[in-house]
Amino acid sequence: MKTLCPTLLLAVASSAVAAAPADLVLRGGAVYTVDAARSWAQAVAVKDGRIVFVGSDRGVAAHVGAGTKVVDLHGRMVLPGFVDAHIHPVSGGIELGQCDLNDLPDARATLEKVRQCAATGEGWVVGGGWSLAAFPGGAPTREALDAVVPGRPVYLSAADGHSSWVNTLALKQAGITRETKDPRDGRIERDARGEATGTLRESAAGLVSKLLPKTTPEEYRTGLRRALELANRHGLTGLQEASAGAGAEGVGPGALVAYREAERRGELTARVTISLGTDPSRGPEQADDLIVLRREFTGALVRSRAVKIFADGVIESRTAAMVDPYTDTPGSRGEPIWSEEALRAIVARLVKEDFNVHVHAIGDRAVRITLDAMEAAAPQEGARRPRNQIAHLEVIQPRDVPRFRTLGVIANFQPLWAYAETYIKDLTWPGLGPERSRWIYPIGSLARSGAVLAFGSDWSVSSLNPLLGIQVAVTRQGPAGEPDPPLLPEEAIDLPTALAAYTIGAAYAIDRETEAGSLEVGKAADLVVLAQNVFEVKPREIGKVKVLLTLFGGKPVWRDPGFAF
Repeated sequence: MKTLCPTLLLAVASSAVAAAPADLVLRGGAVYTVDAARSWAQAVAVKDGRIVFVGSDRGVAAHVGAGTKVVDLHGRMVLPGFVDAHIHPVSGGIELGQCDLNDLPDARATLEKVRQCAATGEGWVVGGGWSLAAFPGGAPTREALDAVVPGRPVYLSAADGHSSWVNTLALKQAGITRETKDPRDGRIERDARGEATGTLRESAAGLVSKLLPKTTPEEYRTGLRRALELANRHGLTGLQEASAGAGAEGVGPGALVAYREAERRGELTARVTISLGTDPSRGPEQADDLIVLRREFTGALVRSRAVKIFADGVIESRTAAMVDPYTDTPGSRGEPIWSEEALRAIVARLVKEDFNVHVHAIGDRAVRITLDAMEAAAPQEGARRPRNQIAHLEVIQPRDVPRFRTLGVIANFQPLWAYAETYIKDLTWPGLGPERSRWIYPIGSLARSGAVLAFGSDWSVSSLNPLLGIQVAVTRQGPAGEPDPPLLPEEAIDLPTALAAYTIGAAYAIDRETEAGSLEVGKAADLVVLAQNVFEVKPREIGKVKVLLTLFGGKPVWRDPGFAF
């Protein structure tokens, strides 16, 4: 166990009056508080769901009464509950009950799983999670699906949510022919004859997805329940629902109702901020509808205070908006989903209405025009500072890096992507070239600039395990021990910075830093117990550390069967 210097031990007493017995005391631990001083302690006391003491084992004794549950941690680590600042719980949970293609190694395994999914049931085969990197050019074909599912229509969203894969029968039912034009902000991949190949990009997925069976209220409830169970298992107690992309389940009325019902039934085991979706075909007037939704779907644990905007697509399909053209697609640099004028108008209206603006921006041009819009929409003097944030940030121009701190824009990274995996090597580098590739996921540069960092997973795009993301942020190497050298090692960050981004930084991003994100007296007792102190394990082993206990409001929402509690 790490030796705790007495000068680093907290000795916080609630007041001059005698301490009331706590409901729960955890003692004998390595408690990393993530407070402003990044202090260490040994013990935590909890009463009525709140932290009433953080300090030494000796000091916590005053909080132990006849009815206090006392747990000796034997040196195990305690952290604030993790917060995921960009995740899709409802759509990810629904996907787990469909044809789940996540984490399959190659095209053969993916097609075999689709065959198995289609062996039972009737009607549409629906699922998602397939990897673009498993198929040449990130574009699987309808013929491949026809071979394994000859008699049923198939619709499968990609892991990144920006492409979908369908078979010939699905294309036929949707009426997609050689003459069908690409929809706004979408693309139908075609062969040399102009026929649809079976891959649909961005909004083109909607040409088929509109035919799918409607998600039932029970499916929404079950999806959310599955996601919460998985999140708690990995130590997550705070989430920002990020509204899903083209072809996937968004945060529509069904999902909003599922969140509200879960809170009312006492089944919501995380503090949730919902990013309501926007429609690029509409203008600032849609804020009126969002205000109504915020009022209707806001409670103690669920807040509909953020609004999500898609500024562009993704580099893999060349739909991300870049300042300069793609090196392998001469003349094409991708186009923003919103014009610069439209983006400025919607951001200005949302900030005026006291929303937090949450923007998906992958390409350097999308990042720049988003920063421009946020700068132009600065709130009036004395007004609440919105938690404006840009998510993903795959490529940033160097001159835009310091603007995050200057403008108070949160850099919302998905750190698990910041290593040289197949998406980067096979689909990203060829389109960027060496100069721009130097600025892929520049987490270290943003940290050094003084920007606020918040981490998220974008699950179900990738694992929601925060410790895996922290490991990659620190090492810039693959989470499974891949032998590749670090991706841009100068963009690695240290462990305290990574832990803060998945706790207090993300809590700030979801507007919850006054009640979560650090272990301090008065805050909610959202915390996680780890089997090992992550400061004492090898950096490439951080992701293997087990979560033994997750407390939400002082109550266990996950416990490892081998941990005595």
